[in-house]
Amino acid sequence: MKKLLAIVLVLAICLGVKAQPNPVSWSYSAKKVSDKMYEVRITAIVQSGWHVFSQSQPEDAVAEPTKITFNKNALLKLDGNLKEEGKLEKFHDAKLDLSANQYSSKVEFVQMIKMKASAKTKVSGTVRFQTCNDEKCLPPKTVSFSIAL
Repeated sequence: MKKLLAIVLVLAICLGVKAQPNPVSWSYSAKKVSDKMYEVRITAIVQSGWHVFSQSQPEDAVAEPTKITFNKNALLKLDGNLKEEGKLEKFHDAKLDLSANQYSSKVEFVQMIKMKASAKTKVSGTVRFQTCNDEKCLPPKTVSFSIAL
């Protein structure tokens, strides 16, 4: 009887929960630009009507900025800061008196990485981001990546 009740409860929860939309797809690539230097690109393709946030936000922002974390790797060294390439939109909602730095359609996060020695390795880490449209914001989400160099 307990087993049947548990199955019914799980089914009720599954049927009652609406699937969250997934308005952002991520892709990852690395390009060798010199002997031991790579350009790593983390690309967000954003569905129409949605946006993701810049790494830096104004003081009155409430959205979570995008944060990319690279895992430590003894063979690699980050060279410079993580850059954003895309059309930055400086959004302001006068009714709520809130602002945001955001991207629609596409944004690429670019990091230069220097290899300390010639060897096959990977750069890995996580992307934590939040997406919103004109009606709602989805909870922040974290995705992992691993890119062969």
